[in-house]
Amino acid sequence: MASVSTRELTPVSYLVLGLVASEASTSYELKQKVASSVGFMWAFPHSALYAEPARLVGLGLLSDRQEDHGRRRRVYTITDDGRVELERWLREPATEPPQLRDLGLLKLFFSNLTSEDDVRSLAEAQSAAHRERLALYEAIEASIPAETPDPFPFATLRMGLMCERAFIAFWGEIATNPPQ
Repeated sequence: MASVSTRELTPVSYLVLGLVASEASTSYELKQKVASSVGFMWAFPHSALYAEPARLVGLGLLSDRQEDHGRRRRVYTITDDGRVELERWLREPATEPPQLRDLGLLKLFFSNLTSEDDVRSLAEAQSAAHRERLALYEAIEASIPAETPDPFPFATLRMGLMCERAFIAFWGEIATNPPQ
């Protein structure tokens, strides 16, 4: 394998490698896959899904071919070197703490500058938003066949369900008993 420095690869690099490893894809198809799956838990600029595959081709981790007809899109496939690098990364422990960027929590942090009614309104709005996201996750869960060929996305979805339920309980408590 050509020596690829892991400093050249980002989480988005591995996201692209993982998605392409499952199925040859165009950048647009990658964007669609992300929007209906991992995009719920891993936020990043989706424009990267147009630039990153070409960069990975340059590193020898993906190959591409241009369609002969139609829109002449580039279809990406993973190379043997790309698969080796993806498998190496998957075996590496993930030790960095999870990132939680929640605007509602940031506002709650500074809520000593507002009224109790404002805190309740914030909590009720956050609770409603999390109930909406929970309903979306539950709909996704209900659409998964009982005998799914790949149980790992479902395991990830379970964590999303748990988080949304925890957020709903947290914001419900704040709405009922705002901090004093």
